Amino acid sequence: MDVYVLDFERLDKASLPLVGGKGANLGEMTRAGFPVPPGFCVTTAAYRDFIAGSGEMERFFDRLDELEADQLEQIAELGRHIREHLTSVPIPAPIRSAITSAWSRAEAERAYAVRSSATAEDLPSASFAGQQDTYLNVRGEEALLQAVRRCWASLFTDRAISYRAKNGFDHRSVLLSVVVQQMVFPDVSGIMFTADPVSGHRGTISIDASFGLGEALVSGLVSADLYRVRGGSIVSKQVAKKKLAIFALPEGGTETRELAEAVQERQALDDAVIMELAALGERVKRHYGTDQDIEWCVADGRLFLVQSRPITSLYPLPEIAAAAGEPPRLLMSFGHQQMMTDAVKPMGLSVLRTIFPFGKNSLTAESCFTYTAGGRMFIDITKLLTLKPARRGLPKILGNVDEAMAAGVEEFVQREEVISRLPKEPGLGRSVIGFARPIVVRLLRNLLIASPSKGGAEMSARMKSFEQKGADRLSGLSGAARIERVQELAGETLRTLFQQMMAYPLSGVVASKLTAALIARWLPGSDRMAVLNKSLPGNVTSEMGLQIGDLADAARPYPQVAALIREGDGLRFREKLRTVEGGDVFGTLWDRFMERYGMRCPGEIDITRPRWYEDASTLLPSIDSHMRTLEPGEHRLKFEQGAREAEAAGLELLDKLRRQPFGWLKVRLMRRLLRGFRGLMGLREHPKYGLIRRFGRIRLILQEEGRKLAEAGVLGAADDVFYLTLEELKRLLQEGRTDGLASMLEARKREYDRFRSLTPPRLMTSEGELLTGRRRRQEAPEGALLGTPVSAGVVEGVARVVMRPEEAKLNKGEIMIAPFTDPGWTPLFHSAVGLVMEVGGLMTHGAVVAREYGLPAVVGIDGATQRIQDGDTIRLDGTRGYVLVLKRSGEERRS
Repeated sequence: MDVYVLDFERLDKASLPLVGGKGANLGEMTRAGFPVPPGFCVTTAAYRDFIAGSGEMERFFDRLDELEADQLEQIAELGRHIREHLTSVPIPAPIRSAITSAWSRAEAERAYAVRSSATAEDLPSASFAGQQDTYLNVRGEEALLQAVRRCWASLFTDRAISYRAKNGFDHRSVLLSVVVQQMVFPDVSGIMFTADPVSGHRGTISIDASFGLGEALVSGLVSADLYRVRGGSIVSKQVAKKKLAIFALPEGGTETRELAEAVQERQALDDAVIMELAALGERVKRHYGTDQDIEWCVADGRLFLVQSRPITSLYPLPEIAAAAGEPPRLLMSFGHQQMMTDAVKPMGLSVLRTIFPFGKNSLTAESCFTYTAGGRMFIDITKLLTLKPARRGLPKILGNVDEAMAAGVEEFVQREEVISRLPKEPGLGRSVIGFARPIVVRLLRNLLIASPSKGGAEMSARMKSFEQKGADRLSGLSGAARIERVQELAGETLRTLFQQMMAYPLSGVVASKLTAALIARWLPGSDRMAVLNKSLPGNVTSEMGLQIGDLADAARPYPQVAALIREGDGLRFREKLRTVEGGDVFGTLWDRFMERYGMRCPGEIDITRPRWYEDASTLLPSIDSHMRTLEPGEHRLKFEQGAREAEAAGLELLDKLRRQPFGWLKVRLMRRLLRGFRGLMGLREHPKYGLIRRFGRIRLILQEEGRKLAEAGVLGAADDVFYLTLEELKRLLQEGRTDGLASMLEARKREYDRFRSLTPPRLMTSEGELLTGRRRRQEAPEGALLGTPVSAGVVEGVARVVMRPEEAKLNKGEIMIAPFTDPGWTPLFHSAVGLVMEVGGLMTHGAVVAREYGLPAVVGIDGATQRIQDGDTIRLDGTRGYVLVLKRSGEERRS
């Protein structure tokens, strides 16, 4: 019956619901003329009718729905029961007849490969590769039917169940087809990626090859040769020692054999065949329009393709129109600089691209130096690297942001074949100098002449003026005119903040660097710098943390208020305060806090994220943590103690210098630097605070326009406005055209959900190559996790992994392990005794706050939130830059 069996020639990529990803791809390649061994597919209709013959499966499905992906023991037990059950269910006669008829037509005497092909398999967003079973060299009718039945049952292997649960696929909705394909008996087989799966480079074809059947390679039984082809030539070959190979047996089945010594180190593919295979891979890629993971083999001198699927592990490329022969461009992650690497919705990306001050032909335009990929923004810094000073200085500057990022840029600028081909940019140097000149002039004035004590007052006055001007320019407008004004304000924001305000905190940073350098030169071995960093005055984010402690103290006398805080209902918290004893007293302080800080939140650089004044869910756990881990007033006492220690350290430092040769001169210089450092370094958070204040105002406008559009039936919900760009929203308000709007929004929502699971690179080229560079070597115990030391000190304690602030349950004496932090995370710092982050550098938010609070901190440990488990006992060395796991949760402590 056609409904149960379809030959490859009758299938294409649209056949996925009938024959799954593998079957649809084989049909697509067959019809496109690629060398695919012939065969047929047992359709999902056959699987559905087979399952319907079981009286138990509905009960099994109900139990599957209750399982989480990490419940491995329960998954293993239930999966075994389901598989045992299905192998006992008879194949209905019509299905059996359809399979045997197709087998007879396709030359019954031949051997076949029988492979599972699920409908949620070989997809652009989830490969499901290897989740179900494959049977090779199957001969005879009964063996074929038994292999088909086992493939159906393999939809419920432990790994398949867990994978579906993890990726959100409903167990009932994933159906299984079975591919029955004529066996070829290869001399050599392997896998080809049309893009390098390790580096991500899209112009490199990577080929793994070994002797015999490809199953030995896929299963990891043998090492394989690795060949790389780029630009029409072989650029590298790694010939492995191939001790084993899997071969087919004449009577059916396979066996693993040891290869002869003379063969083991022989190149599996001749160079000519490598080039032929690479050319075939390019054809397949062009046909599908996306990079492919291709299984291939060589039999009797002929190349065959036995599978092709999209490569799902590659980070998406930005859409860059590159001229022929143009060298690759270097793209830098904006999120890593801002300590927020999560995916951002289209409106958030649009605002970020609009505020970027370079590469714009108007204030309202999005910068042509910015690109989006995978829901993140990347900045094209290639033109900057045409300047020799930038090539020397940029890695050093980035070292303060993220050491791994700095190492990647260093690697790129050392590629002479790339740098020499970069087109010169006349006038770029003058433009950079013109932009930086007023900042540098004010910076020098602050360092050498101006009173640092007045810097905070000047900065606050400028900030107030900046905010008021924004509010005035937005008043009295609505609709498209107001969105255009939003674009204008966004377009001028960073330039204004940089040129009018950045010199103040930069003066503090420079003074800090000079202070550290002179201490190291004049007083080698001194550890005073760590103390001098404590409790810097004027830091708006530190002050926010102190006020959160004040809120905790205000809640303590009122048990019902404290209970509401622990309950954590951030959406209705303010409303519930009105119903409990002490709620009016606490509410007054709460409203005052929200007036100043309510527009903040974790990930605040993304304007589409709810602010604290809308949803305090991420704030309330921090207040609760304060109440649990600190005594009343302890947060203020700690800060005051830190300030006294810093002052004492400065006086001690000056006293030691006074006794040295030319001490009077050294004291005079050091006193000036200390005043600049302590007086201005704390202002580093002010520009970000001003930006986020403006973001809060813009967000309210976007929400208001979204509500109007939702009430008019143009949008399904007010928050759908965040899946548009600023320009799209303005056009929608101007023209009112909604053709295709609903489907576009749905597609963007699905895309955003997929992007959230991706890990963005710090740096990548326009060819997709991910750059990591070589990080400096450092002294650390064996097995330690290496990172960048950013706040000195050593601490041992229990690790508490915090992925999101609203889920934080920090206890006294615990070390916080986080993917990143920004000002929205600051409330948690009071409860921690140390900090480990996957992202960051010496001058990023978490590092600066850790130093102010006197917390040892290490940043830049890739995968720290996975490699360190919740509850592990660890040693954090913020001086040398490593973390050592002393005891896994539930294990004996290591010495």
